[in-house]
Amino acid sequence: MTSGIRSELRDDHIRTITMDYPPVNALPVSGWFELAHALDDASRDQSTHVVILRAEGKGFNAGVDIKEMQNTEGFDALIGANKGCFAAFKAVYECAVPVVAAVNGFCLGGGVGLVGNADCVVASDDAYFGVPEVKQGALGAATHMARLVPQHLMRTLYFTARTISATSLVQHGSVLETVPRAELDEAALAIARDIAQHDTRVIRAAKEALNGIDPIDVNKSYRFEQGFTMELNLAGVSDEHRDKFAGTNKGSNK
Repeated sequence: MTSGIRSELRDDHIRTITMDYPPVNALPVSGWFELAHALDDASRDQSTHVVILRAEGKGFNAGVDIKEMQNTEGFDALIGANKGCFAAFKAVYECAVPVVAAVNGFCLGGGVGLVGNADCVVASDDAYFGVPEVKQGALGAATHMARLVPQHLMRTLYFTARTISATSLVQHGSVLETVPRAELDEAALAIARDIAQHDTRVIRAAKEALNGIDPIDVNKSYRFEQGFTMELNLAGVSDEHRDKFAGTNKGSNK
């Protein structure tokens, strides 16, 4: 099966959107925009009552494709990744129907941006979450990690680049449940079925209402974070860290 973003509508009005970018689901610029488009299409489709966001492979999402960024001259890939992540995170949050994130394995960086904006999260019992941006000389997704854990824990995880297990997040109420990986898709379908059985007109109104009473504007908050990432890139700091990660010595964005 071809890698990329796949969107499939089931007979029970549940739409599955699958990320499949081997080996670790680090999405290229085009992948973030593809994901945003798939979610926007789901919003417009009245036959879609709920979306399950899932992934194939070792883990749910490893963030942006840093090697793509380092192998692209100038700032085009950086700007593309910033805009693509913003579009994808926004599309999850503003999807007209609830989004259930089914998280397997690792969920890092941009993956936290997706999950933090989802409406319900189920995970495999080996799943873990983290925002290791400081290791890459970048910032971002603190907005979304703050939706998964309390403020002081978010700051500790952010400053240290530590990860937190899905089982721990169950205790914080942000992950509904953890199950063996082989049972993850069924666990996501179970909650999706509970949502899909209701009148989609009511559920769509409820989604809009709940977003409307959110105390934080997640779109503006994340966009603010991205400004500091751009500053670090202009200063050359980000390139130094990405070169180390990608095993290059190109420094193309300096």
